[in-house]
Amino acid sequence: MDLDTLIDFLQWPAMAVTLAAAFLVGARHARRRIFGFYTFIASNILWIVWGVHDEAWALIALQVGLLAMNVRAIFRNHKEAESESREETQTA
Repeated sequence: MDLDTLIDFLQWPAMAVTLAAAFLVGARHARRRIFGFYTFIASNILWIVWGVHDEAWALIALQVGLLAMNVRAIFRNHKEAESESREETQTA
């Protein structure tokens, strides 16, 4: 299998990772949401690689913007995860 074929195939794992991330960010617990945003970042990277190969510049720009939002969401959810941890230790 040559590199072009491999990168063409990359859109399918990118799609699957994106769906998994969307599922995870809908979780009630902040830690699971954080994992979902990391998963989204992985999908952003996969889409960027595929987009560079296919010269899909708008897709690349979209993924860079979404990647920035996912990083922001991780920081925001870390605060909530810390407060969830504090509540768990207080009730134990």
